[in-house]
Amino acid sequence: MLEIRKLLKELRFLPSKLRNYIVFRMKYVDIGNKVKVRGSIKIIGRGKITIKDGTVINSSPYANPVGGKQQTVFYVINNASLIIGENSGLSNSTICCSNSIIIGDNVKIGGGCEIYDTDFHSLDYLKRRKILDDSIKSSPIKIGNDVFIGANSLILKGVEIGDCSIIGAGSVITKSVPKNEIWAGNPARFIRKIN
Repeated sequence: MLEIRKLLKELRFLPSKLRNYIVFRMKYVDIGNKVKVRGSIKIIGRGKITIKDGTVINSSPYANPVGGKQQTVFYVINNASLIIGENSGLSNSTICCSNSIIIGDNVKIGGGCEIYDTDFHSLDYLKRRKILDDSIKSSPIKIGNDVFIGANSLILKGVEIGDCSIIGAGSVITKSVPKNEIWAGNPARFIRKIN
């Protein structure tokens, strides 16, 4: 009975596996060994994407109900670079990269998280009126190894999260988090050290 359930689960994801294979080839994604994508991933832009060995990406309510119906989306603009380290996992999340986002090894990113290294629009209302807003700020994001980011968190531009740190669910991270610390809230604040 267990083998039949496993087979049915694999068959459920077969069409999305084929679609993802085509998307990865068309977008020149550098993909490692034993990378699993459950559900259909959406990739927009022409930037450089590297997904290292053993990473698992959930992009379906069947794969992880925490992210709801949200699809995993990678929006990597022009010459931007997105690197996802070995044995990491993310569920039903959105990553928008106009500069550089580096996610370390063994990182867990909960359902519905959003990671943006850009403001998308200028702070100056006159510049926002332009069709081509040329004063948009962006700054690299770096997430260290063994970090856990709780569901529905938002990581904003210029942030570095140190190794082994934990971000509480629903947090908004606007400044860097040292290693071995727990941060939570909106905006996120230090909660305590991790031994």
